[in-house]
Order: sequence, then structure tokens, then C-alpha cells
Amino acid sequence: MYKNILVPTDGSPLSRASVEKAVKLAEITGAKITATPVLYKGLLPVGLRTTTEQRALAERAAARYLGYVESLAKKAGVSVKSVHVTDEYPASAILKIAKKEKCDLIYIASHGRTGFRNSMLGSQTGKVLADSPIPVLVHR
Repeated sequence: MYKNILVPTDGSPLSRASVEKAVKLAEITGAKITATPVLYKGLLPVGLRTTTEQRALAERAAARYLGYVESLAKKAGVSVKSVHVTDEYPASAILKIAKKEKCDLIYIASHGRTGFRNSMLGSQTGKVLADSPIPVLVHR
């Protein structure tokens, strides 16, 4: 069925639940997981921290997020590859990683924002859904 499932994660509780389900799907189908943290390039306002501090915070967050995926995958006997990319456009980065890593499914969480809130904040999941050439499974 699936051979390589891309699992973007932002470390939120919903994303963690999505990771758990994605690992279970990979276990059932014999797929491997390609995991990537979803971090905006401008994680913190520029005036509050230096670029070096921003980068260090982002790297520590990414390591925590990926560590969670890796620990679940290891327990399930699922092969996992971690790919970390910092980008101003997470949806675009997710699609680039999916293409580069030859993923055949993107398993992504949705925070369920609708209407005005979605239009103001933007939906990375919605952008992935709209632009993905491969199947996208949305966990809500």
C-alpha cells in the first residue's frame, strides 16, 4: 500500500496524536516514516532574540519533536528518517520534502480552524491539501 509516509509535526498535542496514528499506519502497512518538524523560519520576533538564539531554540524544538516520532517508530519496529528544514513557508517545505524523499502519503494534523480564523492565520494543512500531487491523510 504505502512505502514512505511523510509525517510533519509541530509538537502540539494534536500533532503528537497524529504522529501516533501515522506510526500505527506505517506498522500495519510495512511503510517507513519520514518525519519533519514544522517550524517557521521567523519563529520568534526579531527584536526579542538574536538570530543565533532563534536558531538554537528552533533546533532544540525540532529535536524534541523528531525524538518523539523516533521513539514511537522504534517501539513499533518502523523505520524512520528525520528531515529538518527551516522555511518561511512550511507547506511548501513539506511538499518539497515529500518529493525529494519519494513519499507516497502525507499524514498531517489539522487544528480545525475555519472561517475568519483560518483566513487570518493561514492553514498549512489546507495549503498542503491544495497543492499536493500525492495523497494527504488529514488527522483532526
